[in-house]
Amino acid sequence: MNKESIFLKSFKVMWPYIKPYWFRALIAMLITIPVGSMDALIALALKPYMDIVLIEKSVADTSYIPFFIVGFALLQSFLIYSGSYLNTWVGGKISGDVKASLFKKLMSYDARFFDTSTSGDVLFRFNNDVDLACNGLISNARQFLTRIVSSIALIGVLFYNSWQLALISVVVLFGALFPLTLVRKKLRQLMNETVKSGATVVTHFNEAFNGNRVVTSYNLSQFQNKKFRNTLDSVFRISIKMAQRTGIISPMMHFIVSIGIGGVIWMGSHLIVSGQITPGNFVSFLSALLMLYAPVKSIGNNFNAIQMSMMAIERTNDLMKATPAIVSIPDAFLFEKNYKEIQFKNVSFEYSNDRPVLKNINITVKAGETIALVGNSGGGKTTFVNLLPRFYDVTSGSVCINNVDVRDIELESLRENIAIVFQDNFLFAGTIWENIILGNENVSETEVIKALKDACLYDFVSNLEKGFDTQIGERGVLLSGGQKQRLAIARAFLKNAPIVILDEATSALDNKSEAVVQQAIENLMKDRTVFIVAHRLSTIKNANRIIVINEGSIVEAGTHDSLISNTNGAYTSLYKTQLVHQVQS
Repeated sequence: MNKESIFLKSFKVMWPYIKPYWFRALIAMLITIPVGSMDALIALALKPYMDIVLIEKSVADTSYIPFFIVGFALLQSFLIYSGSYLNTWVGGKISGDVKASLFKKLMSYDARFFDTSTSGDVLFRFNNDVDLACNGLISNARQFLTRIVSSIALIGVLFYNSWQLALISVVVLFGALFPLTLVRKKLRQLMNETVKSGATVVTHFNEAFNGNRVVTSYNLSQFQNKKFRNTLDSVFRISIKMAQRTGIISPMMHFIVSIGIGGVIWMGSHLIVSGQITPGNFVSFLSALLMLYAPVKSIGNNFNAIQMSMMAIERTNDLMKATPAIVSIPDAFLFEKNYKEIQFKNVSFEYSNDRPVLKNINITVKAGETIALVGNSGGGKTTFVNLLPRFYDVTSGSVCINNVDVRDIELESLRENIAIVFQDNFLFAGTIWENIILGNENVSETEVIKALKDACLYDFVSNLEKGFDTQIGERGVLLSGGQKQRLAIARAFLKNAPIVILDEATSALDNKSEAVVQQAIENLMKDRTVFIVAHRLSTIKNANRIIVINEGSIVEAGTHDSLISNTNGAYTSLYKTQLVHQVQS
């Protein structure tokens, strides 16, 4: 596929985003016509100047030429500025629209996507690639059209002055472009490696920011510095390979072009002496030739950027066409508020092939029941509750609400009716108010206050100088662990969902914080169906049923009293182990 077809393919990919701004984009492209042709006019003006002034020793008929050149240069400068401004405006609009579309798609991806992607990958694919694609497309289109118009006009000047010299020049021009075809196919792998290494660098910076306390507490500065240096060395090696494969292009072009210029001077001297062209013809021809050849000699330096832009458009297009794994089916059911039960029917799940995490789980949960999930770490408890809001879809079997598979329920409606309090709840940079309402502008201050009181957080917030408007810092760093958990519980109260999932909501807290948070959780559990993933068994004694999951299977189920009566049971073993640890501590 030649460069022109690659460009056209990229343009087709971006056309839906260019279309709303097509008029300004067209004006920006049309400006390239006078900008490109003015180089030829300036070169053409040199013929009468040379013939009349230098040969005939007269200035009477050429006094306008300097003003002509300055005037055209001024107009050309204005048009270049106008084109650049319009390109920046259009490019910025297109880039913003593409980023908005990709961000919307990013928000729809399932948990598996984020499990297998790094922050650097996401930043590069959804942000940097868009800038490279959009700005590269507009810039390359403008440069391409300007050079095409300029080249056609300058070749016209060449043939006007001497068809013999023009033929030599055009042959050399195509010869100079030939080296580009030799390296284009070899660059794709290196381009991909360049992107991956750049994403890794970004990941290092993100980890340095988000993991700064771990780095400090474990004295990992030197270790992290060494890892980062290794990544930089890898980036350097890739850049050297790129230079080795492309660095020869510009010198080779320079050499080929010099052959053309040398041939033109040799042939031009013969044509002047024989009277076939005038010195003015030759100077005008040589000026046009140098203007034509100048960008050719340096095109190798821009070749990598052009290829990166085209590949960025391809990668962006792949993201646009990709379909998230978990979506609502057409004509999906709405969540039934008055559901009677939730069923897990022969549920199996695996993150990777042939490595099951859950195996043939069968359980029915009545509306209003509290179900506690306990077991050894890594046994599949969190995976179990993640299947209900469809963070993941089952590998086999089904999760149903009133015998309706959750995959047949409209996704937004399903998740709107499930509130989740995680072990480590993410808080957004902003105020307490913004982190409680989470974009729901329809809630009243009275509702927020009630949610805070139910979450045992109102006294803390009311004593703050700025109250609801208190900034909590990125990821809520200005709040304690217990305050973060109660803020997350306040969110759940405000959501008022009939189903609540508590995923080890108190396991990371000290005893004092746990007591307060536990009171908030008990408030939240009233009149709701609750799934508790519990680490501390003392918090789940009052659950209607306790399910013990080990290695992906249900090994025991019952109330606390019935399970503890089985002295050889898995639950009793877990309970005794925790008691021993509490005594020792």
